[in-house]
Amino acid sequence: MDAPSTPAAGGGIPACATAPPSGLGGRWQPLAYQERAHRPEASAAQPSADTVLVRRTLAEIEPVADKVTSYFYALLFLRDPDLRGLFPAAMDVQRDRLFKALLTAARYADDVPVLTTYLSELGRGHRKYGTVAAHYPAVGEALLGALARYATQTWDRAAEAAWARVYTTVSQIMIDAAAADERTSPPWWQAEIVAHEPRNHDVAVITVRPDAPYPFRAGQHASVETPWWPRVWRHYSFACAPRSDGLLTFHVRAVPAGWVSGALVHRARPGDVVRLGPPAGSMVADHSTDDGMLCLGGGTGIAPIKALVEDVARNGRSRPVEVFYGARHDDDLYDLDTLLRLQKVHRWLSVRPVVSDGPTLGLSGRLPQVVGKYGPWTAYEAFLSGPPGMVRSGVDALLGIGIPPHRIRHDSLDELLASAPGAP
Repeated sequence: MDAPSTPAAGGGIPACATAPPSGLGGRWQPLAYQERAHRPEASAAQPSADTVLVRRTLAEIEPVADKVTSYFYALLFLRDPDLRGLFPAAMDVQRDRLFKALLTAARYADDVPVLTTYLSELGRGHRKYGTVAAHYPAVGEALLGALARYATQTWDRAAEAAWARVYTTVSQIMIDAAAADERTSPPWWQAEIVAHEPRNHDVAVITVRPDAPYPFRAGQHASVETPWWPRVWRHYSFACAPRSDGLLTFHVRAVPAGWVSGALVHRARPGDVVRLGPPAGSMVADHSTDDGMLCLGGGTGIAPIKALVEDVARNGRSRPVEVFYGARHDDDLYDLDTLLRLQKVHRWLSVRPVVSDGPTLGLSGRLPQVVGKYGPWTAYEAFLSGPPGMVRSGVDALLGIGIPPHRIRHDSLDELLASAPGAP
């Protein structure tokens, strides 16, 4: 499943705007009809009773997660064989994505704003797979069946009831978000490739023209499906701010066993048509402030950073933007010339290349550690994009030099890892 939007008014669970999942023995009732005593408002220090039970189950199944996942899908396709058609032919490509998304949502059940943001984008994004409200009951039954089979020490009637309530909340948020999105947007966009520019042996800059207006914000990403691998989707960040001609640009690196990335880099050509899912992600700039922006981009993670730079330029506000562009070798800084040209045009922009391995004319070392040598950055908004390990170490480094958590923006790792059903 996929990710964020705006939390419901007042930070609460959205009202049921559509028919709730049915046919499950009365367990999946709309939240409005459940006894509120089962789900008291919880603080970070005091998780709700349901969350305590859910986390116990998660802890028990973690060592056998692969077995639980396999059993979940076996139950799902046994209960509703038609659902198999929503998934790619090679299940090993994304076999655990849907299940991982459900567990991620359950883990954050007490954090209503985060949960609503996360699940609303998942619900909207799942429209591209052909998911409808009627599919959710079978998923819920398979989830509980898999947990009952493997959580033998913690599973009882109380745990089952807690998971049922949590899944009701999860599914309803997603159903409501999908229903609202259906009134204004298609489930996907067709987009013709109009330019394909190889930058090195494994990176290409690809520009596409959607068949209809595609609203997005700089710093966001979209899932992409190629004609060569139907129902297999992969997330790519926009490498541009919204343009008057409606064109979109992506930076794609072909990775080992990456079906979509390999096809886009080595096989795709102008004239080919891909599909785009809806925009997602919350790593966007706040243009109501002139605070400085500290941007860390590693590898093709420089794409959304470049989009943010263009966004600041389009907005017309003069605010300092400090870009640290990291790679292993000088040759991997495939978009450095573009950024340096932008630096010449905009006096508020500073670009520093950082190379971790081998000789370089720029800065040498690991990107997060190098950033700490400059600054101070405590008054800056920080933006991070790149490999998961770089983002994790980058967040730790920024916290260590005094940047408060609310000033650090990046796409949630759980959000990206749990996108389903179909990202290799």
